[in-house]
Amino acid sequence: MNIHEYQAKSVLKSFGVAVPQGSVAFTSQEAQEVAQKLQRSPWVVKAQIHAGGRGKGGGVKLAHSIEEVTTLADQILGMTLITPQTGPQGRLVKKVYVEEGCAIEKEFYLSLLMDRVTSRVTFLASTEGGVEIEEVAANHPEKIIKATIDPVAGFQPFQGRKLAFGLGLKGDQVKELTKLTKGLYEAFMALDASLIEINPLVLTKEGKILALDAKMSFDDNALYRHQDIEDLRDLDEEDSVEREAALHEISYIKLEGNIGCMVNGAGLAMATMDIIKLYGGAPANFLDVGGGAPKERVTEAFKIILSDPHVRGVLVNIFGGIMRCDIIAEGIVAAVKEVQLKVPLVVRLEGTNKALGQEIFSKSGLPILSADDLSEAAQLIVKEVKEAA
Repeated sequence: MNIHEYQAKSVLKSFGVAVPQGSVAFTSQEAQEVAQKLQRSPWVVKAQIHAGGRGKGGGVKLAHSIEEVTTLADQILGMTLITPQTGPQGRLVKKVYVEEGCAIEKEFYLSLLMDRVTSRVTFLASTEGGVEIEEVAANHPEKIIKATIDPVAGFQPFQGRKLAFGLGLKGDQVKELTKLTKGLYEAFMALDASLIEINPLVLTKEGKILALDAKMSFDDNALYRHQDIEDLRDLDEEDSVEREAALHEISYIKLEGNIGCMVNGAGLAMATMDIIKLYGGAPANFLDVGGGAPKERVTEAFKIILSDPHVRGVLVNIFGGIMRCDIIAEGIVAAVKEVQLKVPLVVRLEGTNKALGQEIFSKSGLPILSADDLSEAAQLIVKEVKEAA
């Protein structure tokens, strides 16, 4: 789960992380009131959406007067902001964050995440602040500094100093960064975060270290422990179909293709998408119904796939271990009858009660195409979709 910049800064501030003063506004009038309370010009007016690159799309503006704050808030609120992370459809801006400006001496990059190679929480830092970290990694890997945290010892001050020295900080700046990184680590661990990204982290002309931007993501599976974080969820920023899938305990991510996929198991789902691509097709989604899904969940999964108007065919790939093939078959038949399927459907079943599942299909009288292995199933659905087109 992601939260907005203003929410992330509020959370991090409670852990001792230094951030500029500011507040969220939902109207230009509220933006004006926030600026008046801050009493320090210039002010920065920032669009609040769950995407990076807002400045590149015109969603971050500097104001030198109260009147300009009001004008900029009017311009940004209600705009469809397009950034490299939103895609061409963009995101509707419904709120802005107004904060005090600061005189920037230097910009840095700082993040905290789980390193999948070492399976440890790791700090990444770079002198290239304000730049996409992927770009830095590709073009200047030597400018990325790492500090890996031992899970038993936890964060140690020397690791904060290592990052500070790597960024070229000196004197009290080193102490400030060590305090800031300690607060980031404590927030990351206490709240089951999956990512904290500060880009840019800035050194002001007064010699202060501030988190000028803040992005936080949390482990969905741990949200039951953090109702206060769950309450920060902004449903307007989430895909409505993905949200509906989550309510039925279905892992679903919409993609850009036209072949819907229903699979049990994340690894098998990724392999299914890969083999569809291999044979010239394009998956429309990632969908994992889970290891022991009941018939009702299978039915809902099928309906979710077909709610995407771009889907021109469906491939079901089930390996029956915990999940029984006959349960899957019953769910598919129920869903096909309910939605009046009008696109090709290919099903590959393997494992527990495979024969019973195939019998359910044959007796249903529905136009369901069966395949014995994944390669055959992928080739068949790609062929059917192309012929139908």
